[in-house]
Amino acid sequence: MKRTLHAFQIAFQFLTRIPAGNPPWSEDMPGRAAVFFPVVGLVIGGGGALVDWICRRYSLAPSLRAIAVLGFLVIITGGLHEDGLADVADGFGGGHGRDKILAIMKDSRIGSFGVIALTLSLLARFALLGALPASKAAATLMAAQVLCRWTSLPLAAFLPSARGTTGQSARLALHLPRYAVPLGTALAVAMVAGLMGRPALLPLLAAIAVTGLTAWYYQRRIGGVTGDCLGATNQLTEIAIYACAVLVHW
Repeated sequence: MKRTLHAFQIAFQFLTRIPAGNPPWSEDMPGRAAVFFPVVGLVIGGGGALVDWICRRYSLAPSLRAIAVLGFLVIITGGLHEDGLADVADGFGGGHGRDKILAIMKDSRIGSFGVIALTLSLLARFALLGALPASKAAATLMAAQVLCRWTSLPLAAFLPSARGTTGQSARLALHLPRYAVPLGTALAVAMVAGLMGRPALLPLLAAIAVTGLTAWYYQRRIGGVTGDCLGATNQLTEIAIYACAVLVHW
C-alpha cells in the first residue's frame, strides 16, 4: 500500500509542479507511477475546468477564458510537454538521420522549427478552448488531460527507447510493470466514459489514432521514442480532442 501511495506521489512530481511530499525513490518508481498518469490528468483537467467556470461566471470573453485556462495548464505542468513538442519539432524538422535528430533534440536551445511548433500548438489550443460550448467545456477539458497523459503508457510499453538505457522514456519503459498499460487504460477509459458518457467514443478514438500515428513515425525515423516524443504526442492528442469537441458542436 505504501509503495502504491509513493508511486501516486511520484506521478504528480513527474508531470506537475504540485507539491507531493518527499516519497522514497527507487529505480522502478517511474514505471510504477506511470499507471497513475491518467489520474494526474484528471486533476489537472479539473483545475482547468474550474478556471474556465470562474471565467464564465464573470462573463469573460472567450479569448480571455482560453488564455486563463492555457496559462493554468502551462504553469501547473511547468511547460513540460510544450518543451517536448519544441524539441521534437527541432529534431525531426532540422535533422537528417537518427543520430543527428537525437543530437538536436538533446540540445537545450530552441530552434526555428521548435518556435513554430510551439506557436501553432498554443494558437490551436487558444482557438479551440475559446470555441468549446459551455455545456461540454468541463468534461472535454478533463477528458483531454486524462487521455493525453495516457498516451505515454502505450508509447513507453510498445516502443524501444531511442537512447538505449538512458533518458526519460527508458526510465519508464525499463521498469514499466506488465499491468501498467491495461490498468492505466482501464482507468482512463472509465474516467472519460464517466465524464462524457456515449460521446466519449470519439475522443478515445482520437487519442488512439494520434498515439498510433506518432508511434509509427517515431519508430520509422529514430527507431523508438524519447521523453520529448512522449511530450509531443501528449500535446497533439490534447489538440485533437479539443478539435473533436468543437467539430461535433458545429
